[in-house]
Amino acid sequence: MLGNFSYCNPTKLYFGKDSLKYLNDELPKYGKNVQLIYGGGSIKKNGIYGKVVEILRANGKSIIDDGGVMPNPTVDKLRDGIKKARENKADLLLAVGGGSCCDYAKAVSVSVNCDDDPWEKYYIRFEEPDCETLPVGCVLTMVGTGSEMNAGSVITNHESKLKIGHVFADEKIMPRFSILDPEFTMTLPHRQMVAGIYDIFNHICEQYFSGGDDNTSDYISEGLMRSVINSSRIANKNPMDYEARSNIMWSATWALNTLIAKGKTTDWMVHMLGQAVGAYTDATHGMTLSAVSLPYYRYILPYGIAKFKRFATEVWSIDPNGKTDEQTALEGLAAMESWMKELGLAMNITELGANADMIDGLADATLIMGGGYKVLDRDEIKNIFKACL
Repeated sequence: MLGNFSYCNPTKLYFGKDSLKYLNDELPKYGKNVQLIYGGGSIKKNGIYGKVVEILRANGKSIIDDGGVMPNPTVDKLRDGIKKARENKADLLLAVGGGSCCDYAKAVSVSVNCDDDPWEKYYIRFEEPDCETLPVGCVLTMVGTGSEMNAGSVITNHESKLKIGHVFADEKIMPRFSILDPEFTMTLPHRQMVAGIYDIFNHICEQYFSGGDDNTSDYISEGLMRSVINSSRIANKNPMDYEARSNIMWSATWALNTLIAKGKTTDWMVHMLGQAVGAYTDATHGMTLSAVSLPYYRYILPYGIAKFKRFATEVWSIDPNGKTDEQTALEGLAAMESWMKELGLAMNITELGANADMIDGLADATLIMGGGYKVLDRDEIKNIFKACL
């Protein structure tokens, strides 16, 4: 294990069938005004919205309706949500949806009582809140981001063509509680399901592909990756398989609740590349990650050959006998590619709406991280994007 660290995760989880009933246990802890945050309206069609509203009303809450959170929540939508929370004196922000709704709720939380522009303060200067924050609760209906148990928040600015995430340092930004019922995820379209699955898998990869020490976090990561691969194959054939969907949901939470990052440097360049694509195309987050992953990993493989070999043998069961380390590592990435195609993931950025004319802009929109096996320069980023077309 590398270095020293502290670990605190205050989010209380309610997991399993009918876990929405535990919202009754949480609501009395907060004031009367609840800002109900949700997306495009699918929760009204599948009945989840009605169930949540019924519980809110039974607990005497006043509902501030805040729908229309898009898959890549924008700074304009954030400002609208801040205005609603201020005008209606929100006491609790309740996000009902996927990671975008949870991310958006956290961004509203840190901004309501702050006079600074939220984009400049949190996503350009990466400051921490110096004002009182609002509590956030989540009812998860789509898995992938892990936002239900972390302090991260990703916001898109279309004007500047930037999509930026801020992981807040203070654990008070984490949701106070999150409700995870796997059955709520079963109405998702197939493409959204597999995009979420790859988001989970890549979160683990971003933390796994760094460092060369013997780290307990890497052993946990390998187990999580094997679980995601196995359950994804079952869910891909039968999306209604409860066991598979529950395993996927639980893996998503543990992939990004900060546990497996402990003692690690972590990489996050796939996310930086993917978020640049998302800022330009508004493509589904998980698909932007799948479209850029393999060109990036093949590029950095020579710099982290030992870990890529371990990935091949421990996650994909590649037999290393009679092969060079590089051959074994490349077979691991080939196995990963086959699995990605099996799920139906996007394998290049062209199918997401990007083109060669965007390469310079995409490179400019990509934040360079320093925790992986190779710190990229702008020309390397451009070449990787070209390989993603």
